[in-house]
Amino acid sequence: SNNSSDVAGVNWQAKIQAVRVLGRCGGSSSDIIDAVRWAAGLAVPGVPANANPARVLNLSLGGGGTCSALWQSAFNDIRAAGAVAVVSAGNSGDNADFYTPASCPGVITVAATDRYGWLAWYSNYGSTVEISAPGGDTWWESDGVLSTLNSGAKGPGADSLAFYQGTSMAAPNVAGVASLLLSVAPSLTPAQVSDIIQATARDFPEDSYCATWSCGAGLVDAFTALSALDEL
Repeated sequence: SNNSSDVAGVNWQAKIQAVRVLGRCGGSSSDIIDAVRWAAGLAVPGVPANANPARVLNLSLGGGGTCSALWQSAFNDIRAAGAVAVVSAGNSGDNADFYTPASCPGVITVAATDRYGWLAWYSNYGSTVEISAPGGDTWWESDGVLSTLNSGAKGPGADSLAFYQGTSMAAPNVAGVASLLLSVAPSLTPAQVSDIIQATARDFPEDSYCATWSCGAGLVDAFTALSALDEL
């Protein structure tokens, strides 16, 4: 992006709204659900209204258990409000059907691949996955996803970079593509955004241990997804 800051996001002109719901010891589902609602511009009791509702929500988080009625209600409501929810599949090397929010219908669940397009060894998988994206593999450090970091332990410190791996790295790639689509065609519905991302996915490499039943429609492809808007 020519700003001499070492790395560039998928959509470096998008505005990011940070909503913190987790601490060093985790957090509660109720806080996360309230945050999902608030981020999309929905009312949350006792909290001022969000003056800048988000069109794309990235949830690089999750835990065990299938999608509850409270989680599903939140996703149904933000979808009706026009917001796209992108969630990480999880890093347990297990079936994502048994993790939340990955198992919730109406979201875009993202599995992680390594730099060769193979399913990453840690990534969850399964029928609930819509798409795969680069998540990295720090077994070899340079195969991780180079990410922004801060050196501060108890407060803000110097900005830095570090290699990371996880479906938490994969999901933002897809969230970025969703934001690109909406920046060009803001009238797209969440369902249309999801459909375009899946319909334009790149095929998995042969022998990648990935198929549509386990890793979604394919590898996310930003250029092809944007090009599909010309046909609408």
